[in-house]
Amino acid sequence: MSLALKLQRLSHFYAIIKESLRGEEQDYTTGSLRRAVILLAIPMMLEMSMESVFALVDIFFVSHLGKHATSTVGLTESVITIVYSIAIGISMAATAVVARRVGEKNLEGANRAGMQAITLSLAIVLIPSIAGYIYADEILRLLGAEEEAIRTGSSYTRILMAGSSIIMLLFLINGIFRGAGDAMMAMKSLWVANICNIILCPLLIRGYGPFPELGIVGAALATTIGRGIGVLYQLYHLAWGSGVIKPKLKYLIPDFEIIKTIVKIALPGTMQFIIGSGSWIVLASLVVQTGHSDASAGYQIAIRIVMFFLLPAWGMSNAAATLVGQNLGAKNPQRAEESVIKTAKYNAIFMVAVSLIMYLFTRPIVSFFTSDASVMYYAILAMRIVSAGYVFYGVGMVMSNAFNGAGDTKTPTYINLFGFWFFQIPLAFFLAKFMGLGPIGVFIAIPVAETAISITSWYLFKKGRWKKIDI
Repeated sequence: MSLALKLQRLSHFYAIIKESLRGEEQDYTTGSLRRAVILLAIPMMLEMSMESVFALVDIFFVSHLGKHATSTVGLTESVITIVYSIAIGISMAATAVVARRVGEKNLEGANRAGMQAITLSLAIVLIPSIAGYIYADEILRLLGAEEEAIRTGSSYTRILMAGSSIIMLLFLINGIFRGAGDAMMAMKSLWVANICNIILCPLLIRGYGPFPELGIVGAALATTIGRGIGVLYQLYHLAWGSGVIKPKLKYLIPDFEIIKTIVKIALPGTMQFIIGSGSWIVLASLVVQTGHSDASAGYQIAIRIVMFFLLPAWGMSNAAATLVGQNLGAKNPQRAEESVIKTAKYNAIFMVAVSLIMYLFTRPIVSFFTSDASVMYYAILAMRIVSAGYVFYGVGMVMSNAFNGAGDTKTPTYINLFGFWFFQIPLAFFLAKFMGLGPIGVFIAIPVAETAISITSWYLFKKGRWKKIDI
C-alpha cells in the first residue's frame, strides 16, 4: 500500500472521529457499516472510559483510608450492583424499544417508550433504596465484613443506597439517548457526573479549604452529588435539547401497553444482570472468608483496575445494541448481523492491546493504589489471573448486547444463569475451599467461566433466533 493511500485512509478515519464527537443526528440503517460502528463506538467508549475513571478515583482515595474502608466500599458496590442491574435492565429495554421505533421512523413511539421507562424505573427503585438505608449494617455483616469495617463504613452504604434513584436515572436516560443514536449526549452526561465526582472526592474525603474531612462518608457524598449533577444535565437536554427525543409531560402518564412491552424486555434483562451481580457478591464474600480483609482489599482494587479497561470495551459493545435495534426496525436483519460481527472484531483487537498492558505493567499500576505488601500481593494476582480472559470478555460483551438490542434478553439471561451460578460459583468454591487455593481459586474461576459464557453466546448468536424477536 502506497504512502499516499495510507495517508488518505488515515485522514478519512480522522474525519469520522471528528464527526462522531460532533454528535450530529445520523441514520445508522444505511451506508458504511464501518463508519456506523465507529460513529457510535467512539463516544460510547469515551462514556464508559469516564465511568471507569469514576471507579478508580473512588478506590484511589478510599484505599488510603485503610483496608477496612476499602473492603467496605467493595462490599457495598457488590450490593449496589443489584440497583445497577435493575437500572441496566430497564435501560436495556429502553434502548431496544427506542432504537426499534427510531428504525421504523416512529419518533412519537420512541418518545413515549423513553418516558414510560422513566416512570417505571422511579416506581421500582424505592424498594432497594429504603431497604438498603435501613439495613446497611446487616447487609455488610451478611457479606462477611469484619465488625471494624461495619463500624467505619455503614454510613457509606446508607448514603449510596439512599441515592439509588440517581443511579437509576443516570443509567436509564443514557440508555434512551443511545437507543436514539445520540451516543454523544450519553457520553457528555456521564463525563459531567464523573468530573464532578473527581473534584469532590479529595475535597470531601480529605477536607480542603472550607470542606470538612469526612473520610469514607465524603466518598459516598461525592459519588452521589456527582451523579446527581449528571442527571440534572440529562434532564436539561431532554427538555430543551435538539435530539430525537422530545419529552412531554403527558408521556409520563402510565401507558400500560408500553410498560408491558418494556417489562417484558426489562425483566429478563434485569435478571440477567442480577444473576451476574449476585455471582460477584458471592465471589466477594468468598474472598473475604478465605483471605480476610487483606485479600478482600486487594481483590477490590484489582477488580476496579480490571473494570477500568473493561468498561471502554463495554462501551464499544453498546454500539452493537443500537445498530441491531435500528436495523431490525428498518427490516434489515442481515445488516444487523454484519454490524455485530464487525463490532466484535474491533472489540477483540482492543482487548488484545489491553491484555498486554495489564500483563506488563501490573505491579506499577497496583502500587499506585496501595503500599501494603499483603494487599498488593492479592491485587497483582487477581489482576493477572482475571485479565487472562480479556479477549473472550470483549467478544462476549458484543454478543450479549446484540441479543439485548434485538429485545432478546432471555437468551443472555439463561447463559448467565448457567455460566455464573451453575459453573462459576461451584468452581470457585471447589478451587478455594476443597482444593485449598483460597482467594486464588476465586480469581481462577472468573476467566474460566467468562470464556465459556462467551463461546456459548457466539454459538447462539450464529443460530439467528434473535432476528425474529418482535417488540
